[in-house]
Amino acid sequence: MTSPSPLDPATHRDLRVRTGASDDLGDGIMACLAVPSEFRRVQDCFPILFRLDMERDSFDAIALFGFEAGENLFVENGEWDASYKPLAMDVQPFLIGRSGDGEDRDELQVDPAHPRIAGADEAQGVRVFEDDGAATPFLESVREKLAALDAGYRDSSGFFDALRRHDLLEPFTLDITFADGSVQQLDGYHAINEERLRLLDGAGLGGLHIDGHLEPLFMALASLSRIGALIDRRNARIAVG
Repeated sequence: MTSPSPLDPATHRDLRVRTGASDDLGDGIMACLAVPSEFRRVQDCFPILFRLDMERDSFDAIALFGFEAGENLFVENGEWDASYKPLAMDVQPFLIGRSGDGEDRDELQVDPAHPRIAGADEAQGVRVFEDDGAATPFLESVREKLAALDAGYRDSSGFFDALRRHDLLEPFTLDITFADGSVQQLDGYHAINEERLRLLDGAGLGGLHIDGHLEPLFMALASLSRIGALIDRRNARIAVG
């Protein structure tokens, strides 16, 4: 397995990144990580659910793209068919890692084995560095998104602590019958318990608001209406075979 490497213009001067959307580019996934700071944009397109990591005994939020492993209903004809792409997907093949120079600092890294990396003999893809070694507008945009993702992930612990403190998450299971008669169960996730949220007293609601948690809570609740649209996408694919 190839390890990510620090990104620098000397080593990666000719690096190109394939854009577009396809399973071959790593987009064939059912869901991806979402951070509370982007819930407002995520809920405009995707259902937001929560997943418990048993080893860490902590929750993560995910944006749902399909109903089974490997299914992404937002990949259409080589394009991303939604007005927003969650940050965790939009930054690939880049990431923030820890430096190996003994100073234990954050650094921009690239995964050389990621399918979005264009081959050395390929002219396709977007350049990462200019001829003079300066970052291209594409790379500057990636840096901004990585910074937003990193900050959102670091800040998310307070949000999930609040959910657990107020017991606002409940197991979520949904049985779905598609247009061809096939039945599938969506389970293994959690969702916001709307009734418990409604019953919180003024102090509880006020604390959530002051800490900035109330908005992402309501965004996650609102996003559940997107499940119907996701079912419609699956049925549309069934109709065309």
